[in-house]
Amino acid sequence: MTNRYFSIYHHKSLRTVPPPALFFAGRLAAIVLLALLALPLSGARAEEGSSDSPPPADLTTLTIEQLMELEVETVSGASRYEQPVTEAPASVTIVTAEEIQMYGYRTLADILQSVPGFSVTNDRNYRYVGIRGLGIPGDYGTRFLLLVDGVWQNDTVYQSGYIGYEFLVDVDLIERVEIIRGPGHTLYGANAMMGVINVITRRGRDMDGVEVSGATGSFDTHKGRLSYGKKFAAGPEMLLSGTFLHSRGEDLYFAEFDSPLTNSGWARGCDRERAGSAFLKVAYRDLTLEGGYVKRDKSLPTAPWGTVFNNSGTESKDSSLFLDLKYRRTFENGLDVMGRFSWNQYTYDGFYVYDRAAAGERPLLAANIDRVRNSWILGEVQLTREVTESHKIIGGVEFRDALRMVQQNYDAHIYLDDRRTTWNVGLYLQDEYRISDTLILNAGIRYDHFATFGDTVNPRVALIYSPFASTNVKALFSTGFRPPSGYELYYTDTSTQKENPGLREEQSTSWELILEQYLGKRYRCTVSGYYTRVKDLIAQTVDPADGMLVFRNRDTVELKGVELEVAGKWDTGIQGRISYAFQDGRDSSADEQLPNSARHLAKLNVLFPLVRDRVFLALEEQYTGRKRTLTGAKTRDFFITNLTLVTRNLVKNLELSGSVYNLFNTGCSVPVGGEFIQDSIRQEGRMFRIQATWRF
Repeated sequence: MTNRYFSIYHHKSLRTVPPPALFFAGRLAAIVLLALLALPLSGARAEEGSSDSPPPADLTTLTIEQLMELEVETVSGASRYEQPVTEAPASVTIVTAEEIQMYGYRTLADILQSVPGFSVTNDRNYRYVGIRGLGIPGDYGTRFLLLVDGVWQNDTVYQSGYIGYEFLVDVDLIERVEIIRGPGHTLYGANAMMGVINVITRRGRDMDGVEVSGATGSFDTHKGRLSYGKKFAAGPEMLLSGTFLHSRGEDLYFAEFDSPLTNSGWARGCDRERAGSAFLKVAYRDLTLEGGYVKRDKSLPTAPWGTVFNNSGTESKDSSLFLDLKYRRTFENGLDVMGRFSWNQYTYDGFYVYDRAAAGERPLLAANIDRVRNSWILGEVQLTREVTESHKIIGGVEFRDALRMVQQNYDAHIYLDDRRTTWNVGLYLQDEYRISDTLILNAGIRYDHFATFGDTVNPRVALIYSPFASTNVKALFSTGFRPPSGYELYYTDTSTQKENPGLREEQSTSWELILEQYLGKRYRCTVSGYYTRVKDLIAQTVDPADGMLVFRNRDTVELKGVELEVAGKWDTGIQGRISYAFQDGRDSSADEQLPNSARHLAKLNVLFPLVRDRVFLALEEQYTGRKRTLTGAKTRDFFITNLTLVTRNLVKNLELSGSVYNLFNTGCSVPVGGEFIQDSIRQEGRMFRIQATWRF
């Protein structure tokens, strides 16, 4: 991810502007989709107004039995136990396996890109997520916590949560993704400063046999998966799966390299990506053993860190591995006991090709290498008990030990060989107190001790008021923090970047007000307004005294915004959701917009059953406003349209899908970090994919 030849370029990139016809085609597509979404409304009104249909129900007068017919999703990650999203002390979005299949999502990054308030940056090496306007280029996606079935996945060197094909779980194995906005530190500790993403995987019973899946698409992209899942009569349950992926990648043009000496700006054959993964989940009675492994290598077409342009030898290779053993049992007195022990490992190797020849001589290519070896263990005990009808208490203790944190950089010489260990322990307690039938107070607190930083205490308080069965108002206050990563603290190469072991942890304070309103049985509306203040934000800067890169604590950053989402589902099978997010992320000291922070995000998803239970058409429209780059330039706003057609059981046990991503081939670029000559990089153009899944 870094190397000793890292340098910051202050260069305004030349962006390719798409023809006006395509730009307005995207806007026209959004208008058409909005009209399509509105169509069922008029039909529903006509049906409800007919003499054969009863008038719409007033939810405030419904009986308990009628209220139970309302579809209210549940979430387990907001309070560490299963609860309705209406009672969760957070703003929550859930993306289900059904949506993943219908909209053709290929990676966790695709899923998060569809969520209100989230944006994804692809720098052609990794994909990084931005949340509520905070996604500064070069921060490696460190300010959210990524979990797989509750198991911590952020590594301890970079603190990254990986969301591309380097993610441990194939998206076809995901049962649902819980996206929990706002600081989640009270229950989860460090890195949950802006949110928690909990990926819930499928169980053996959900598959109940063998699944074989194959996909092919643009740029010679091929993917295959073989899975087996079963719940046996004797009690054990298992799921076992393996996946491979290979893609030649795109031939890409970069105006910054448009010279006869650099292939006229074209990087050909330099966007290759290969990945392979395996996943295991075995459950028997109160025990669950879970493990995952993924290995990926990716060529870098962007010539980062001053490497040779149009050379496929510049690449990154990484792998992740985790094993988790969990015990969970609920006793007759209602006490729920959970204990777990997990072991994780992350490795990274970066190969960077440079021309070491003197001016005027023939090229002399040599590689500089970054090497990271990182492993850690986690132990946890958690108790949950409904003490009275009014109090539900959860408490626990966690211990994390980074057994190995190795960072190296070398070629013919060794520039960095840093080896460290660290540990931290945390204790948390939360009480869900039902003050009355319409009012819930959710209060929690967490204490952490870090071997490197000492102690920190963070609370969360939520007041949830339900004046009607269909209405919920949530008022939230919470704090969070993020300690500096091992990379930010200790990486140095003695020539371009230096360490800063005196870094302080980031601290955040957040207020949020949420309104959740159910409108009949068809519609759900959520409005959320938030204000988050982040103190001592860690960012990479240049020290004017010596021109070297160094991570330092910046002044306060303020995040303010409003998120609106409306979801609908009709008896005809048509369903959809539309969202809009206004984001104002600002550096308070400079009074300027944060880089890579769009003020406007709008998203639309509509699913049409063309033949009931057999053929479906899914349309997705995403709008991203202008973003500021590190050099102060602005990227263009853009629309992206995705289209997926799915068929089920036209042939028994066979599911086919075809997807077109970026249907109008919109040219769009997003800001990237200082390791690039480019200050923004073009995102994926139009791509096709066909996938088939057989179930036996």
